[in-house]
Amino acid sequence: MLFRKNVEKCCELCTRSGQSGNGGLICPKKGFVSPDHHCWRFRYDPLKRKPTRSKAKDFSQFSPEDFTL
Repeated sequence: MLFRKNVEKCCELCTRSGQSGNGGLICPKKGFVSPDHHCWRFRYDPLKRKPTRSKAKDFSQFSPEDFTL
């Protein structure tokens, strides 16, 4: 899913955007913008995506005997 075609357009994932000191982003085309802003020059950068963590597995249904050889 890293290189999917239908990504949500936002400046946080754009190749042209960069971090600014106040928590926003700086764009060479639009100047200072919010992370959820986007424009028609959006280009997706898969390296800027932060993957979500998967949920921890619930092993409470198993007994210790299930894990012995």
